[in-house]
Amino acid sequence: MVDKSLIDLSWDDFDEHRDPRPEGTQFDAVVDRAISRRGFLGGTLAFGPGAAVFGSGLLSSSTLARAAGASRFTFAPIGIATDHEVHVPAGFRTEVLVRWGDPLWSDAEGAYSAETGVPVEMSDRVFGENTDGMALFDIDGHEVIAVNSEYVNPKINLPVASDGVPQNADEVRLLKNLQGVTVMEVAKGAAGYAVVKDSPFNRRITHDTEMTLAGPLAGHALVRTNADPEGRTVKGTMNNCGSGRTLWGTYLTCEENFNGYFGASGEMPAGEGYIRYGLGGQGRYAYEIYDSRFDISQEPNEPHRHGFVTEIDPSDPTSTPVKRTALGRFKHENAEMVQASDGRIVVYLGDDERGEYLYRYVSNGVYVAGGSPEGLLDDGTLSVALFNDDQTGAWLPLTPESTGMEAAEILCFTRLAASAAGGTTMDRPEWVACNPLRPEVYCALTNNKNRGVAANAGGDDMPVNGPNPRETNTYGQIVRWTPAGGNHAADRFNWDLYVMAGNPTVYDNAYGGSENITAGNMFNSPDGMAFSSDGMLWIQTDGDDDNDGDFAGMGNNQMLVGDPETGEIARFMTVPNGAEVTGLCWSLDKTTAFVGVQHPGGAWPDGTGRPRSAIVAVWRQDGAAFG
Repeated sequence: MVDKSLIDLSWDDFDEHRDPRPEGTQFDAVVDRAISRRGFLGGTLAFGPGAAVFGSGLLSSSTLARAAGASRFTFAPIGIATDHEVHVPAGFRTEVLVRWGDPLWSDAEGAYSAETGVPVEMSDRVFGENTDGMALFDIDGHEVIAVNSEYVNPKINLPVASDGVPQNADEVRLLKNLQGVTVMEVAKGAAGYAVVKDSPFNRRITHDTEMTLAGPLAGHALVRTNADPEGRTVKGTMNNCGSGRTLWGTYLTCEENFNGYFGASGEMPAGEGYIRYGLGGQGRYAYEIYDSRFDISQEPNEPHRHGFVTEIDPSDPTSTPVKRTALGRFKHENAEMVQASDGRIVVYLGDDERGEYLYRYVSNGVYVAGGSPEGLLDDGTLSVALFNDDQTGAWLPLTPESTGMEAAEILCFTRLAASAAGGTTMDRPEWVACNPLRPEVYCALTNNKNRGVAANAGGDDMPVNGPNPRETNTYGQIVRWTPAGGNHAADRFNWDLYVMAGNPTVYDNAYGGSENITAGNMFNSPDGMAFSSDGMLWIQTDGDDDNDGDFAGMGNNQMLVGDPETGEIARFMTVPNGAEVTGLCWSLDKTTAFVGVQHPGGAWPDGTGRPRSAIVAVWRQDGAAFG
């Protein structure tokens, strides 16, 4: 009997339904530094004007001037919204660029129907559902966007008679095809940007697209299956959440809640790795009923082939995507790539689950612009972050010596390795963003209702700690760090909190947020983040939008802009009730921003029929650049 209720659960609730978290130590007392808004960490962390300073350094006169009122924002901040529309500041306009079901090729014109959705035979010829991370590439003067479709809403996608549960293999194929990655060309015309139908760059990558496993785990016994006894060729990339781009112009798509696609019709294989990754029981979409590849009792190694960062070449629609196993296997949010002082490649990675970890990969080889990137994402060191309460931190290499695990096991069961090495449990590390103007890195810690009251999926305690200073943290925070010597490959760093989200109209303590949170800019659950070329931090939220209780006055999910120099934060955009803001990239001339709207409520954006996730284009009416 299929449990239909699973499709209505959030991914977090799905995990806890499948594997209820064990209760850990009860923390009855929160340290004083974690509950005082004005004395946070004994006064060593400064919010607002001093937020950019580590230790006891002095602010520059220019920073003080900005903090005194010389704002760098180029727009008038907007208020909250609770409706089913998109709102931006005066002087800006928005238009839908593409929505779920829109054709990418002429033969799919008219495939979408408000009554029936998309037929299975056209499901890989249209734009996918629930857009998330994205990046825009300049390919010989063509503007090409690669964008994720994270998951589907079966009650919207499937025929009404199916009641949200696939009834046959064709309906499973429909769901598979509406997820994955879209590569599409866009072009600016008199009416703004539009998708270029039939562009030679257009491509759909789905749960059945053939891919290559690369790196140390490729070919290992842990990833061999009946269909792939050599363990080097895998089908599909799934639950593609955040993203990244390489210095050599390729797209990195990140596989997050992959565990939800697998189920077991028979006995589950034994192993801590299955438990830690939330595998077992019924899959969210019942794939396992119609495709044995997703039945763990028949293919116990298939889940080991997912949960990676996958590299895609947007310039070549015939290229084979590559899963980079050296970057570890976990619920990847995004992949932020920068270059170290000595030329090595550095990738920052978050594992989006309560009490999981923040990671860094450093290549052994160096990259020279225009040179070959061969091996740079296959040969390197993966480390887990340790945050000390004194605002220092270190990257702990995940090695056989530090974990007691074999090298291949570390990459397949990275969570177990991070626990063994002693990393710091975090409040759901989501997007990581590097400031393009100076060596500092930000990570959105979206929330963690279990902080201080329960263990993580592996039984590790989640005590209140420096970067995660609140019990039952429903608001989230953004941590940032500067690598020692400005070198991203350095093993040491200093950190502070750029912002603690909260509600100062409800609380006069740590749950009211840091001092750069006010009644006019408050939000909860920071998720997506990206820097614009001017060094401003764009913050997207995926939180509670019921506008009630602890979240009263916050309204719908939103996109805000933060100034790293002053700590100021201003609201730029709100999305329809029920939706989250996902993904952000800019046109080549920086005059247009492309922003994702995922799982909207109501009938947005058509006004009638089914709600349709979409990408919207945002631009200044005066035509000036703003990204």
